[in-house]
Amino acid sequence: MSSASRRRIMLWRRGIRECARCGEPLAGPERATLEHIVPRSAGGRTTRANLTLAHAECNRAAGRRLWLGRRRGRAMRAGRTVRGGRRGRARRGARLAAGRAERGSRAYLGIAGGIACEPVLGSRSTYLPARFGGLEGRALRAGDSLPLAPGAAGLAAARYAQLAAGAVRRDGVETVRGSAPPLTLPDREPSTLHAMEGQHFGLFGAAAQRVFFDAVWRVAPESNRMGFRLGGPSLVADRAGELLSGPTCLGTVQVPANGAPIALMADHQTTGGYPKIAEIASADVPRLAQLAPGGRLHFARCTLEDALELARAARARLDAALRAISWGFGK
Repeated sequence: MSSASRRRIMLWRRGIRECARCGEPLAGPERATLEHIVPRSAGGRTTRANLTLAHAECNRAAGRRLWLGRRRGRAMRAGRTVRGGRRGRARRGARLAAGRAERGSRAYLGIAGGIACEPVLGSRSTYLPARFGGLEGRALRAGDSLPLAPGAAGLAAARYAQLAAGAVRRDGVETVRGSAPPLTLPDREPSTLHAMEGQHFGLFGAAAQRVFFDAVWRVAPESNRMGFRLGGPSLVADRAGELLSGPTCLGTVQVPANGAPIALMADHQTTGGYPKIAEIASADVPRLAQLAPGGRLHFARCTLEDALELARAARARLDAALRAISWGFGK
């Protein structure tokens, strides 16, 4: 592999937009904040693989210490209720069942040491459209067995011992309170998302421009990790014509011929030829990812400077949460 290729992969791993030159999206967690918080809370590094729980109920056998990242909801362990945001130690053979979310739509299960899957292009995430990464490049199925990192049992015991002084026993289950706040859970709907005028905003008439920012949109059932289709008023470009395909980003809002906007998400394509009416501020994309089908949202117009300030504030909140986690481990 040439040095230029290695550099492109390194940039992609860091989440820099030039990664599109590789022809693959960033992929990975829809909620990038928990990409850092969950493995740290479980006593590992941010490069460790964890498990995403989205929308549906599931249950897993457990054998190590675990941490359930924030969506507002509960999990059941050995018939006992464990709230999200708690760290606990599960005995080998115990079963963890994640129920329906009370608020938000995604949670992440962190395990001490992480899940032992080989990195592909510098990441352990699963990229379903190309069928690589994770476990055989596919979604998990009933009966799958996930290998844990070597030494996970010893790491779990050592990490839990560091936190045992703050253990709380409730309903017969001992857990340690999670120190990370729910940074991206929607407080109410419609959720307000900041968005900048896109490259082709001027191709839409004044009425369509006004409707985009005034309307309340709903996440359509056809949405997936590539893009959230938004139900609401139809948007028609007055001067679309033939557009050359151009680069797209996480949070780009495109408008196809049917007039229904599509907000591009973690598995989005790297180029597209539909008019780009808006770009969602990167700080607000994780909150969009927490909306389930039927969830409502509203766009608030912002400038690039506003979006950068929102990103700095979001990073400061994340850094504060990570510091609190480190303090809990005595670091």
